Amino acid sequence: MSGTGQPDGRPGAGFHGLMAALLASSAGIGLVFPLTSIYISDRLGLGGTGAGTYFVAMAAAGCAAAVLGGPRADRGSAAAVGAVGTGSLVLSYALLGAAGGSLPVTAAGLLAGVGYGLQYAAITGVVTDLVPAAGQRRAFVLRHVMTNAGMGLGATGGGLLLAAGRPAGTLPWLYEAAAAASVPLAVLFLLVHRRRSTVSEVPPAPDSGAADREPDPPGYRALLRSRPIALLMLAQALFATAGFTQIEATVPLLLHHGMGIGLAGVSAVTAGNALVLLLLQHPVARRLEALAEEAALIAAPLLWCAAFGAGALATATDGTARTALLAAFAALFAIGEIAYSSTFFPLLVRFSGPASLGRGSALSSLAWSTGTAVGPPLGIAVVTATGTGTGWLALAAGAAAVLAVTLLLRRAAR
Repeated sequence: MSGTGQPDGRPGAGFHGLMAALLASSAGIGLVFPLTSIYISDRLGLGGTGAGTYFVAMAAAGCAAAVLGGPRADRGSAAAVGAVGTGSLVLSYALLGAAGGSLPVTAAGLLAGVGYGLQYAAITGVVTDLVPAAGQRRAFVLRHVMTNAGMGLGATGGGLLLAAGRPAGTLPWLYEAAAAASVPLAVLFLLVHRRRSTVSEVPPAPDSGAADREPDPPGYRALLRSRPIALLMLAQALFATAGFTQIEATVPLLLHHGMGIGLAGVSAVTAGNALVLLLLQHPVARRLEALAEEAALIAAPLLWCAAFGAGALATATDGTARTALLAAFAALFAIGEIAYSSTFFPLLVRFSGPASLGRGSALSSLAWSTGTAVGPPLGIAVVTATGTGTGWLALAAGAAAVLAVTLLLRRAAR
């Protein structure tokens, strides 16, 4: 596969092919993502214990795979690690669709964890390999948009298929469709790996010896001793804890239970967020390119503070004013997402260095997993204990904590 990028920094055909495959894979995962716990507990008859075992197995395997996959991505090709991870996801969903007992369900959870962990450890390195440095910030925004758009399309399609058919008979086939949808992404990873291997096959000079070899990249401990890396990982965990998980888990509860907004209205807020992501990804990313990456990252939690503040104001209004404030929430949060995706990963590339990018990505995966595990129960507990208006303000306070860490990161990066 050709197409590492254009001289002006624009991504080439290889990157766009990878993004198309990522969109298809995300859409396939979206078909079943909201349904897995119900499928395991009800359709397979394994109850809450069976569903919990699946997710625990996935989380444990994901952490282990990220830690093991990072060094392998550094030593060889990140694309090869991504191909193995995506292949593991294909097997996981195919097995879950055909599962009939606890053992295959647990095995499917382990395979899914390996798949997600390896993918996360690999994808940043693959993007930097395919896109010139001048275009990487916009490339990471597009990656974020393709993932979220695909998940949304898949969830919508899955809901329509279930409504049109018999859920008990349709559900297993949705998992088989999810498996098939990730096959093109595995193939694209393999093609990128093959192209990179062909380009890098240069015979060593006859007199090259041990003195000419590059030193081993720093390990995990050495990376974490770097103050910028440590702060970036803390920021990643807080971005997940106080931001991304809250819009998925806590905000719908505030809207539906606290503000009396129907499910259609909750879906409209989510759709508005996705629409702003699609429409503003390029102009916002282009504006942010005028700022240093560590300065632009600050914009994300700052915008989220404003977004949650708009939600708090919406609790005291009704009618057109409430609609406008909730639309402002959706838009501000989406622009914050663009600020995050266009700056976090370039900072990860810069602070980790090319030789340790796989390890840096693995640390980022662990930080993200920590945040996604802590965020939903913490957010739900806070808003349940405080009420609607105070709950919105508590979410704004969480975003302010992220802001404080990004300010420290900017100082450390100078």
